[in-house]
Amino acid sequence: MLLKGLIDLDGKYLGNGYNEPYLNRRNFLQYTTSVVAGVGLTSCATNPVTGESQVMLMSEQEEVNLDQKNSPHQFSADYGEADDPELNWYIGQVGKKIASVSHRPKMPYSFRCVNATYVNAYAFPGGSIATTRGIMLNLDNEAELAGLLGHEVGHVNARHTASRMSKSVLAQLAIVSISTYVGTQDSNVASIATGLGGLGAGLLLAKYSRDDERQADKLGMDYMVKAGHTPQGMVGLMEELQKLLKHQPSSIKTMFATHPMSLERYNTANKRVIDKYAKFKAFPNNRERYKDYTANLRKIKIAIENMQAGEKQMMLKKFKVAEGHFLTALNKAPRDYAGLVMMAKCHFAQKNYIHAKRYAEEAKKVKPGEAQAVHLAGMAKINLRQFVSAFYDFDKYEEMLPGNPNTVFLKGISLEGQGKKQRSAQEYYRYLQIDRNSKQSQYAYNRLVSWGYIK
Repeated sequence: MLLKGLIDLDGKYLGNGYNEPYLNRRNFLQYTTSVVAGVGLTSCATNPVTGESQVMLMSEQEEVNLDQKNSPHQFSADYGEADDPELNWYIGQVGKKIASVSHRPKMPYSFRCVNATYVNAYAFPGGSIATTRGIMLNLDNEAELAGLLGHEVGHVNARHTASRMSKSVLAQLAIVSISTYVGTQDSNVASIATGLGGLGAGLLLAKYSRDDERQADKLGMDYMVKAGHTPQGMVGLMEELQKLLKHQPSSIKTMFATHPMSLERYNTANKRVIDKYAKFKAFPNNRERYKDYTANLRKIKIAIENMQAGEKQMMLKKFKVAEGHFLTALNKAPRDYAGLVMMAKCHFAQKNYIHAKRYAEEAKKVKPGEAQAVHLAGMAKINLRQFVSAFYDFDKYEEMLPGNPNTVFLKGISLEGQGKKQRSAQEYYRYLQIDRNSKQSQYAYNRLVSWGYIK
């Protein structure tokens, strides 16, 4: 008989109630070791920025492949692209101009704003770059945006992620099927807040060193000036980050986890403007253009701020308080996909599965091309024992975002709930080809044994 009430939001089978993360440290290191083994013997490559030889286990094509495999999962975890085509076009134009004057102009760069409300920007190694709505609201002009995007392009050009992987600093990465691993080991609530969209970037992308950040800052300023932006944009960006660190530290927690900030970086940017770029200070900051393209975003600023507050309360397990913030946000922006999904998660955390399903289904209507709401609706339905509908959601999710092994397990659970043992066994068997060390795998294996498929 299917065990009832033992599936959490990330699709984990909870067994005796102790919520282990899907990947424990041993499993994660086994995976990352296999990644290193798969890229071949140690080799050297010429760094495109410094021109120096460095140990590099990944080829440029492998960087691109890693990016293309994983970045869609992260963008989905961050609630997909902002529902503002003009804003995304604008960010793309600024970013592509910067990329064109970089050391690696032929990388397949892409730029977008994602619906996440936390403050951050991040880059995958093949050139897929995102800013969040949270950070866009805190920038004042196009030059600051250019500084932000230039910094991320700098990480791609200096091959920081590939370099760190090649040095086997893989315990700092989460490059497995995106959104299946959550870093909090003792809090199911934290996984609800981060596992499928929230503060995910800090878990999925490299935690850059201070040296990496210094180099990306330098490259970013070089690129933005070459692209025609005043270097004061980088200084303004640093000023804004320092203000947030002082007055709203929780809002920028994830960004500083992956992008170490310091007063030194701000002072260095100022000094570099004086020493190297003084004659370029008169370049435009295009403030009015930035304000024009972010006008729609600023119209829902109050809603976004309430989403930020709600996510904070979710992390504190103050679900009713969080629910109030999300309700205020949805009153201001009733068709906001991220707000609907956040509210669905909040109800899920309170085991209000009927309401969780309702908000998830509404989110599916608002943004039918996005996968996160589909997964969340399936989870609510499993807990409501609506197994047929849950299976269709997970099947759709796997079609939209293949590569998440939890989805395979959940399809098995959904089919088992329908009494379809043979099809369920096929999914469990498929899952065991991916993972054999978690509670999910133990559950799947035991089912196959009890049903006579494994002797």
